[in-house]
Amino acid sequence: MSLGFGFMLKKGISFLLMPLSIGMMLGLLGMWFVFRNKLKKAKLFIIASFMWIALISYAPVANALLAPLEQQYSKLETIPHNVEHILLLGGDKEKRTWEAIRLYHQIPNAKIITSGYSMHDKLSEAVKTAKLLEEAGVKKEHILMQSQAKDTQEEALAIKERLGEAPFLLVTSAYHMPRAMKLFQSQGVNPIAAAGDFNNPNEDSLGSIFQSKQIQKTEKALHEYLGLLWIMLRG
Repeated sequence: MSLGFGFMLKKGISFLLMPLSIGMMLGLLGMWFVFRNKLKKAKLFIIASFMWIALISYAPVANALLAPLEQQYSKLETIPHNVEHILLLGGDKEKRTWEAIRLYHQIPNAKIITSGYSMHDKLSEAVKTAKLLEEAGVKKEHILMQSQAKDTQEEALAIKERLGEAPFLLVTSAYHMPRAMKLFQSQGVNPIAAAGDFNNPNEDSLGSIFQSKQIQKTEKALHEYLGLLWIMLRG
């Protein structure tokens, strides 16, 4: 798939603004000052790098960042009678897929639409998720795919072309749901939030510092806040 310059630029800026990238840049600045024999500045940046990485890898911090995002939408329990399609957004498919399957079994003859493009792999995320659904017992004829959309904005445009104004269940991780709903609603489609993959906030001990999974949670939260800020700035 050909990736546009604007898409790659957006991904590059997002990468640089991620918390681990910031910590690494602080550390690299510290090393640069070491080689320039400016030890006072070097110590300042190296200590800042260490403290920043400790902060973003601490479970209470990661959980506190995710909580405001996840609290906006709850797990869907009552499904409207006029819904026939479930859109399963790509990303974290192993976790999101089970929520789509749970809803699928509650809707007679429901169709699940898988999504997600391929940047490096031969198979797109939409195809991989479709295979996972089949292995879990979803009928092949009940699975549709849209493999060309590169981000949530393009997913919204694709679903508008496919379904028009017909309502559908939107399945994605709870932390991603606020931004996803804004993007889909901005296209005039009618998503019904079906959040899954909720964070478990029980771990909050000091021993959680420097855990990679806590850094991943912090990065997910920061990515969503940056996305929401971008939506707000664009009006």
